[in-house]
Amino acid sequence: MMWIAFGVISWLIGWRANVWLAAQPKSRFTSLAVPVIFGVTVILIWEAVVRGFEVSPVLLPAPSVIAVTFAQSTHILWQDFVQTVIKGALSGYVLGCGSAFLIAIVIDRFPFLQRGLLPVGNFVAALPIVGMAPILVMWFGFDWQSKAAVVVVMVFFPMLVNTVEGLQATDKMQRDLMRTYASSYGQTLLKLRLPAAMPFIFNGLKITTTLALIGAIVAEFFGSPIRGMGFRISTSVGQLALDLVWAEIVVAAIVGSAFYGGVALLEKAMTFWHPSQRG
Repeated sequence: MMWIAFGVISWLIGWRANVWLAAQPKSRFTSLAVPVIFGVTVILIWEAVVRGFEVSPVLLPAPSVIAVTFAQSTHILWQDFVQTVIKGALSGYVLGCGSAFLIAIVIDRFPFLQRGLLPVGNFVAALPIVGMAPILVMWFGFDWQSKAAVVVVMVFFPMLVNTVEGLQATDKMQRDLMRTYASSYGQTLLKLRLPAAMPFIFNGLKITTTLALIGAIVAEFFGSPIRGMGFRISTSVGQLALDLVWAEIVVAAIVGSAFYGGVALLEKAMTFWHPSQRG
């Protein structure tokens, strides 16, 4: 009963705090404080429910148990992070987004490719990851290379579509003005079309941050060395070590949020002139 009362009190305090903050003038502090208070409240209620109703740790471990496991398993979590994020997700993200950007420029230069390549890319993007991952693992082996290949397949098409749309964002009058200045295709691309396409490009980069991490983790379910976040989750579930599974999930959530936030900050620095960034 004490834990249930603790959960109810935590919910009431968090609710009142967020209601009060929401009524304040919008600022950087309130924008950060509201989600932080909400997240802390959810964790406290989670702890209270698990403790109060004596939920089995096999079904749902308490946040305090997950925190202890996290602190005791930092060396394992670091090895998994390097294998999955640095080697698999990040390398595949760079290769997939980079190649999609370059091919989008080629498609923009030769419009007939748009009618040929985009439908093929749409077909590839519709392929289920659970079907492609085992095939790519057999092609590229069980190490990080196959995980990077899965990430490339997942991020390529969203990045390609956003970049192609961005390169077509300028209107006819702007392009005609560049032609009156006798600008070449390269000059028009660098000085008009790429700057106008930057919001679209960064939109693709932000979408693919989460896809890259998901693809690398899922690919490890179909064959991996004895390390990696997907491998650890799969084996820990079989051992009923759900606290370690949740610790890996926490790492994935932190990495995914930081990855997305880093790209968003880069977007803000490079597209400060855009109305969406000027607020």
